[in-house]
Amino acid sequence: MTDLLNLTIDKRGVATLTLNRPEVHNAFNAELIAQLTGAFDKVAEQARILILTGAGHSFSAGADLNWMRDMADGSEADNRADARRLAAMLRRLDQLPCPTIARINGHAFGGGVGLIACCDIAVALETASFGLTEVRLGLAPATISPFVVPKIGVKHARRFMLTGERMDAATAVRIGLITDRVPHGQLDSHIHDILDLLLAGGPHAQAHVKELIRLVTTHADDSEVLDRQTSEMIAALRVSREGQEGLGAFLEKRKPAWLEK
Repeated sequence: MTDLLNLTIDKRGVATLTLNRPEVHNAFNAELIAQLTGAFDKVAEQARILILTGAGHSFSAGADLNWMRDMADGSEADNRADARRLAAMLRRLDQLPCPTIARINGHAFGGGVGLIACCDIAVALETASFGLTEVRLGLAPATISPFVVPKIGVKHARRFMLTGERMDAATAVRIGLITDRVPHGQLDSHIHDILDLLLAGGPHAQAHVKELIRLVTTHADDSEVLDRQTSEMIAALRVSREGQEGLGAFLEKRKPAWLEK
């Protein structure tokens, strides 16, 4: 796609988006953030599933040091605008309608942890390490916090955001940052198994599941809204083309049309 990103979409609609700055551990700069935003727009239009990964031996080290140096010399207004562009990119990933998988091929820190938190499923090598290290630079993980805190919970956020300590993959699984950790040589086979599971589901149903999860977490204390909107969702899905096809395939003991493609 570009020198900074590589995007491929196979015939099944599985997109693989690779951060391609291995010389700086796939760290963010302004250009990469802009290109990621554009790539997520393309994925939303064309892909069935997204796999997000990094080139080389790291997933993402977060912010590029040269970029941070430039921003430190900028005005507060410049920094605010820059941070909003990062927030918009993360929000776009978080709200993609298709299932998203973080393929964590190595270490992830700061903003790299933010990318992981925005994905639905996260699979990491057992040797990967993670850190919310911003406090060690006199900063805070502000822009990624709306995604990281719900993922790991307040208790773990208080510890790991305040200490800036590294955690291993086992700890990342325990606190909910990643879903699976695997030995070397098994990362792609494990993700292949997950892809098979995801491809068995209806794509429109999966988009509605992501919307449903946001609905339930946003309106957790409003039973009237939840009851109304969840009832409306299932009623609409039951009479939709995909819902009719899925139910028909089940009753007729055949594969649904989306598995025939």
